[in-house]
Amino acid sequence: MEVPTSEYGRLFCEDSDLYNRIVLATLLPQSLWAPLPHFLQTWLRNYVGGVLLYLLSGLLWCLYIYYWKRNVYVPKDAIPSRRAMLLQVYVAMKAMPWYTLLPTVSEYMIEIGWTKAFPRLYHVGWFAYFVYLAIYLIIVEFGIYWMHRELHDIKPLYKHLHATHHIYNKQNTLSPFAGLAFHPLDGILQALPHSIALFIVPIHFTTHLALLFIEGIWTANIHDCIHGKLWPVMGAGYHTIHHTTYRHNYGHYTIWMDWMFGTLRDPEKDEGKVM
Repeated sequence: MEVPTSEYGRLFCEDSDLYNRIVLATLLPQSLWAPLPHFLQTWLRNYVGGVLLYLLSGLLWCLYIYYWKRNVYVPKDAIPSRRAMLLQVYVAMKAMPWYTLLPTVSEYMIEIGWTKAFPRLYHVGWFAYFVYLAIYLIIVEFGIYWMHRELHDIKPLYKHLHATHHIYNKQNTLSPFAGLAFHPLDGILQALPHSIALFIVPIHFTTHLALLFIEGIWTANIHDCIHGKLWPVMGAGYHTIHHTTYRHNYGHYTIWMDWMFGTLRDPEKDEGKVM
């Protein structure tokens, strides 16, 4: 990779190299990753980190809600079978190499200076940081809502991409492992607003990476069928309705986009009808 000469580019590469070393040196022999070009090291870091995050968050959450708190959050007849959960893991693992390519390409574009990202908080100050972060999150909310909605409304996209995820359409087939059980291109399209936002609003590089990390945990949470009742969060209660009606609650972190565009369906008002 051509090393950028700007201060931002140098700092981006330093940060990226640090994160690569933290993940890869902890988990893999140095001989396996050190000779690789910087881009492949970054992809390998994202892949290994993504696999661990998916498997550990899904496993720990399943153990908590299905075994430790058995019949507390989820009735016994709503617990998905091991076969269903293993199928979800299989689908997610097939797609993971492709999922992790998108943030790797985005990181490369950040490093060579194509985006509006900045490497250090002192480059903009705390006030601007939070303003930019709010705008970034609004762009992501808007983008994911419409990307998700079009994956339903455009029939070829639904048939060939998104239907893979919607075979899990009731409580006893949904689990935290369903969160990343997508066709690879479907998963990439739904994550694309994170990358697009990099070109629209300045965002702190490490914050961008942290938000992608949070995505992995969030997707597990919203597929556990447990309604958290924390307004305005688009929690699992809302998302379970999405999996059963197919026409509501396309949103991401919050209910606002569904409220604005008329697709919101409240699980408390709907209790007993949908789930």
